[in-house]
This record gives sequence, structure tokens and C-alpha cells, in this order.
Amino acid sequence: MPRTIAIGDIHGCLDALNALLDAIQPTRDDTIVTVGDYVDRGPDSKGVLERLLQLEQTTNLVPLMGNHEEMLIAVLERQMEPYNWLNHGGVETMDSYGFAGDLACVPKSHRDFLTRLGDFYENDTHFIVHANYDPALPLAEQNSDLLRWVKISNVLPGPHISGKKAIVGHTHDRQGEIFEVPHLVCIDTFCYGGKWLTALDLETGKVWQAHPNGSMREENESERRT
Repeated sequence: MPRTIAIGDIHGCLDALNALLDAIQPTRDDTIVTVGDYVDRGPDSKGVLERLLQLEQTTNLVPLMGNHEEMLIAVLERQMEPYNWLNHGGVETMDSYGFAGDLACVPKSHRDFLTRLGDFYENDTHFIVHANYDPALPLAEQNSDLLRWVKISNVLPGPHISGKKAIVGHTHDRQGEIFEVPHLVCIDTFCYGGKWLTALDLETGKVWQAHPNGSMREENESERRT
């Protein structure tokens, strides 16, 4: 049976992403939704984008845009000075590309990938956004700053008008734990900070988590709630 699996904020943690995908073994019939923040802070942003490009060839990948991709695009397109981005993990990203003063170190295939990232994903029961949402607005009418920048620790949204369950990232838990209320699950579990990269099967509630060193743990929804 085809699965729909959401993956939380990766932040350059390629070893954790590879371990997660090895455990999940996505097929061509599965849908893998990545919530954004592929780059910055962790050690191998270049490798993460390359791995996602490979993943597009073997499964139905739905990559969403995070605030860190938004900053990177703005820098690459010369729409924003790099200083603020560099202070939020951009240094590690440029190091992974071997930056030596020329932004051409970021290849066209990676730039093209960044520009086609989506704002949200939804199916019959769930929707996924990077950061937050307005519960009173349809997903297509959401403000992009809210979708990418506002932490749920600042504004916890109520149930969405669609009645669907929200899956979000962006607001990391420093203990590496999933935050869950009846209408919302946050799967940013602080991988770049030494905790976990989380994947969640939307239908079954099964969770896979990979440590930055590649070690794994798994649990079912019933185990998570005990």
C-alpha cells in the first residue's frame, strides 16, 4: 500500500537523512514530503540537496520551502545581502560547497531545485507546511511569512478550517521529542543540534528517527502516546 511520509528539518545532516531513507525504503508509489530547511547549520547542505535530487528519481518527492531556502535563494539572486543568512547557518552551507568568493559554486541543478519548492502539501486527512498557518484561511491563501517563519512556540494555531491534521517543522524541540496536540504534530526534532531527524507515516503514525551519527530508533503511534 502506498505510504505518505513527512520528513522534518534536515539542516545539512546528510548521514541522518541517508539512515532514515535506508530504514524507510521508499518505493515509486510512496509520497515523501520534506518540510523544508534542507540547508544551513549542519555539515553537508550540498550533499543533502544532491540526495534529494536523487530521491526525486525513485519516489514521489514533494519538497517544501523553509525559511532557510528562502534566505539562500535571496542571496543567490542578489536580492539580499548575505550577512543575516550567514549568521543563521549560511557559513556551513557555503563551506559544504567549497565557496571561495564565487556563488557559482552552487550548481544550476541545485538552484533549479530550490526555485521549485512548494508552500504546502495536503491529502484527504492531513496537510503539511514548514512552520505555521492561519486556521481560518485555505492553504492556497496563506501568508508566506507565516508558512515559513513563525514558530508555533510563538503562536500555536488552532484546528484548521479544513478539519485536516497539520504536520509542521521549524520549531525545534531541544530534547529531540515530537510535539503533538490533537490537531497538529511538529516533527522538527533538532537534528543539527545532536538529536534526531524524524520521519512520520501520516496514515499509520509510525515514526522513524535518525541520529546525526546514523543510528536509528523507531516507534509506533501507540508507543509514542504512552
